Amino acid sequence: MSGVNIPIGRSDFADIRRNGYYYIDKSNLIKELLRTNGIQVTLITRPRRFGKTLAMSMLSEFFDIRKDSRELFDGLAVSEDEKFCGMWRNQFPVLFLSFKSVDGLVFEKANARLKSVIAQLFQEHLYLMDSDKINVYEREVINRLAAKTASQDEVEDSLRILTKMMAAYYEKPVILLIDEYDVPLAKASENGYYKEMLDVMKGILQVFKDNIFLKYAVMTGCLRIAKESIFTGTNNFVSDTISDTRLNEYFGFTQEEVDRLLDDTGLQSFEEELREWYDGYHFGDVDVYCPWDVMNHVQRLLLSPDSAPENYWENTSDNAVIRTFLRRTDFDVNEKFEILLAGDCIKEPVEENLTYDVLESSEENLWSILYMTGYLTRVCPKDVSGQGLLPGWYALKIPNKEVMGIFKKSVKAWFTEITVERDRQELFLALWDGDAEKLTDIISNLLFESISYHDYAESFYHAFITGLFSNAGYRVESNYENGLGRSDIVVKNRKERKAVVLEAKRACCEEKMEKECEEALAQIERNRYAEKIEYDGFRNVVKLGIAFFQKKCLVKKGR
Repeated sequence: MSGVNIPIGRSDFADIRRNGYYYIDKSNLIKELLRTNGIQVTLITRPRRFGKTLAMSMLSEFFDIRKDSRELFDGLAVSEDEKFCGMWRNQFPVLFLSFKSVDGLVFEKANARLKSVIAQLFQEHLYLMDSDKINVYEREVINRLAAKTASQDEVEDSLRILTKMMAAYYEKPVILLIDEYDVPLAKASENGYYKEMLDVMKGILQVFKDNIFLKYAVMTGCLRIAKESIFTGTNNFVSDTISDTRLNEYFGFTQEEVDRLLDDTGLQSFEEELREWYDGYHFGDVDVYCPWDVMNHVQRLLLSPDSAPENYWENTSDNAVIRTFLRRTDFDVNEKFEILLAGDCIKEPVEENLTYDVLESSEENLWSILYMTGYLTRVCPKDVSGQGLLPGWYALKIPNKEVMGIFKKSVKAWFTEITVERDRQELFLALWDGDAEKLTDIISNLLFESISYHDYAESFYHAFITGLFSNAGYRVESNYENGLGRSDIVVKNRKERKAVVLEAKRACCEEKMEKECEEALAQIERNRYAEKIEYDGFRNVVKLGIAFFQKKCLVKKGR
């Protein structure tokens, strides 16, 4: 097991191959992309951490005329086709750039980062300055772009300029590879300068329009931006999304690939664990695992076989899209979230042509985002029970335990946020007064507004009650959460030396709620919770028994 080197955080194909890191062969992607000669520009959209950057690095190494990549591809599937390799391997000039670092709180900062990306690209190709095929005016442009002193118009025209110069230098058309093309627009949308950045990116991506110096191009991103918003006039353009079937096996690990990895590492006994936590994505007509998760967990298991599964994917993003969805009071999605959190599917229309400025404009768009970015996956059509789906509608579900954890965490954070923001004066007045009727009404209403993610288990209700009374300037103690063998909840007002002890019970049916309330109060008495609190100096202790059944609540006050 110790002889297998797992590449964590490495997306440089040459680095992985030269240094003997474990590599799952995806090289036939190259042939598949070129199988249709009439396609000049291909946009590939996949969720984050599904191998897009590594794939682009592989393409760059294969095509680049400045390199000899025979050794890198030795033993890989694409090398079996000698005729294909003779036609394409290291036969064309390549431009490879990534926009993943283009970020900033204001447009000026993000635009400066964009200029830096362009500058680095031109610095890589300064050898063009020595060519007699480049005139004096073009040399001046190269210098300005490399030195970050170029005009905005020159920056926006930079890729077209560079493809022209490279085609002249090599006397061959250029292959253009752009990774994470939509990051600048995503960051711009988040920070309020979308229109400004859209204008810039529209200019840069005009490199695809009627460019005789372009042989072929591939772009990757998370979302398929509507063609008319950014690729105006570009007609030589096709896209491949998670709904398509052409390239689905090349982004993500198939079951066969994961089985081989586990065999190679001696970790076959963890197959079910990996499937439950990191499988479940249905791309096109193939089921795949998230590669980032699989590699991280395998590496962790090699170091320590007792390692429990972790949420590796969560840490690569802030998962703000779920919280954004939940906070939209104009969308009534609580019931749908509960269905998803119960492991079932919902049926929704999905729009794959989106623009960042309207992502949050409709409930339909937000479901589409969750699907396109990997938080939800498509249920295989043959597995959808009941009536068939309307055109453009998908059955969507949470793919695995990892993403289920992200949803639960987001729901909990959302409820905490809205609870803190809510005026809870009436709630606390009823609490300190021991007004059971008022508390029943208030807590029932809040429970109805919440989203259940524990199938109404007792732990859900304890977490719910604890959240209601937390972050309000009072001390809240939950022995249930602390694992102390008692399930009481205590709210203390030390300034006024008063406290409330609550015992929460889950009833099996609505008719048993009153009985559970009585049992809760009896438990408070048996265990002398109030006496213990009074012994600590609190003069006024209210005893409350609370019973829950689904989204119904009953509160009774003890003597």
